[in-house]
Amino acid sequence: MNKLGMGMMRLPLLDENDFASIDYEQVNKMVDAYMDAGFNHFDTAYIYHEGVSEDAFKKCVVERYPRESFKIATKLPLFVITEESQLEPIFEDQMKKCGVDYFDYYMLHNVSGFTEAAWKNVDLYSFIQKKKEEGFIKHIGISTHGNAEFLEEILFMHPELEFVLLQINYLDWEDEGIESKKCLEIAKKYDKQVMVMEPYKGGFLADVPEDAEKLMKDYNPDRSVVSWAMRFVANLDVCVVLTGASNLEQLENNIHEFNNADPLNDDELKIIEEVSEIINSNITVDCTKCRYCVDSCSEDIDIAKIFDLYNKEKMLDDKTGWTQYGNAYLNYSKLPDVGIASDCIECEVCIEECPQQINIPEVLKDVAEIFETEGYGFEN
Repeated sequence: MNKLGMGMMRLPLLDENDFASIDYEQVNKMVDAYMDAGFNHFDTAYIYHEGVSEDAFKKCVVERYPRESFKIATKLPLFVITEESQLEPIFEDQMKKCGVDYFDYYMLHNVSGFTEAAWKNVDLYSFIQKKKEEGFIKHIGISTHGNAEFLEEILFMHPELEFVLLQINYLDWEDEGIESKKCLEIAKKYDKQVMVMEPYKGGFLADVPEDAEKLMKDYNPDRSVVSWAMRFVANLDVCVVLTGASNLEQLENNIHEFNNADPLNDDELKIIEEVSEIINSNITVDCTKCRYCVDSCSEDIDIAKIFDLYNKEKMLDDKTGWTQYGNAYLNYSKLPDVGIASDCIECEVCIEECPQQINIPEVLKDVAEIFETEGYGFEN
């Protein structure tokens, strides 16, 4: 049976503008609910939550549960690696931060064109293979946002890999850039276990346009919008479906939907295709809020937050005046030490970090044109 994984990338915060301000009390409750439901696979990474996600795992899981009761997956941060001398210190730091003496699953993080400098210039594969031989890793793999051709090249060159973490959801299934279906087929061709990330595509599939939701509700009013996304991935030939939750209610909903994820029938699959067309016609910028771009921005622009407001603004039918999203942008702009869309210097580092290949500086220009107006208190 597939497992539901608890991702530690979008944890609850004490301050919504400080991604290091994790609400440990609420995370403890989430961990307890997750474990009580019979699941035990946690997924974190060195860079999540501005570098404190692994610490949160230690505090909320390791210090509260016996080691044999859970499995931990984390990732080597290729974004920061330029030479081999960095590998051992980072790995040791991760073990200390996580509070374990071995990792159940260990990945090279986002093996793709964005991290080419690391995997081409440093022998990462030999490093993780050696750590496995020494007993510090049980299973080695990669996460990737690369296309099917890229994935096949990696798996052909590195048969030692045991699993891959792929972005899979019904919206990306046939997408020509992401190629979820083709990537899954390649992984199976090379007999690799597959873990799923972004089953809700960063929240897009939990908050679909009204006409898309109507299609789903007209067919089955008792099914939530989220259930369609979960049922799509939970019935694929995969071993783990990772979901991120920002509060206990979301986590409990994820557990409920996973436990009730019966397969989609032919009629429902056709509706999914129609829903995908509607969503794609409404999405202005395909951001999943992974925040890799935010960590690399020299101007401290919270790109993920801004793009979320921008997408919601664009989906409104009434675009003639004041909106709650424009007001939220104004409130954001008044926070200390933050950059706004017009502060972008077009260095394009963010583009290199973006798994969705978004031309972020170009989108920020439109964000500024929409939100940074006299109507919202900005001076022109």
